[in-house]
Amino acid sequence: MPTFNLTQIQYTQLDTKTWCVTAQVSESISHSVTESLWKKSLWLSSCNTSYKDIIKFSSLKWHYKVATAAPRHSVPTLARKQRQQQRQGVRQLLQELLRKLEIDDTLDESSFPYRLVNSQHYVCFSHTGVSSSKQTTESNQTNFTHLHSKIAVVISHQRPAGIDIEANNIAWHVVKRFYSESELAILQELSTDQRERAAKLLWQIKESFIKVNQYTLAQGLGMDYSHLIPSLIENNKEINSDSVFNDSEDTDYQSVYRIAALQSQQTVIVF
Repeated sequence: MPTFNLTQIQYTQLDTKTWCVTAQVSESISHSVTESLWKKSLWLSSCNTSYKDIIKFSSLKWHYKVATAAPRHSVPTLARKQRQQQRQGVRQLLQELLRKLEIDDTLDESSFPYRLVNSQHYVCFSHTGVSSSKQTTESNQTNFTHLHSKIAVVISHQRPAGIDIEANNIAWHVVKRFYSESELAILQELSTDQRERAAKLLWQIKESFIKVNQYTLAQGLGMDYSHLIPSLIENNKEINSDSVFNDSEDTDYQSVYRIAALQSQQTVIVF
């Protein structure tokens, strides 16, 4: 399994039994360059290039430049590469968290929710692509300057937890398709800025509860969480603040889930 670069790692302890970590993941550029040069050397040798010429080739001073344009047919390949990066990146990040907590354990992926084999901690992953692509009108191709993802992991010893990390806002037409009438009625009364922030956090809460309760996607996105919107609006007054609140007005800690909104990490956790 390849090793990816994990940067911007941030650890958060939510309570005595729940921890999460977020990071950005990208592939090692040195590995890519080395592999590319090795393949080039093999190609030269297959063309009866002399050993002396290969030595000259390898001793040249190379200048690397990231390609600014990728043909349209390469987009599915890049998408597959990013999904692999995300899948392996969250598992690598889990190992970082376990080392941080001094937990010697392995992940059981045989069923949902995921759990650690020995300690039986619950584990949940989330990832999102961070696109820096743009369309070119002249060539009708997509320019890619970076391919990286934001990833997140939560572990809880108490009960299943859900986590969702989102880099982008949720399009309004998507909100209108999936949100309940009660949610839409409140969101439509907000300013554009408040509506975008609340709709995104609401989406992340829905995604997190899908993972906690093993809902289907349609079932989970259709759940009505309109009672949470006032709390989301209040918490968004401080853009970089983190907050924790209950998922209902019931104050009994054991009977309700708690929701943590880590604004600076673009992450929501239900635990």
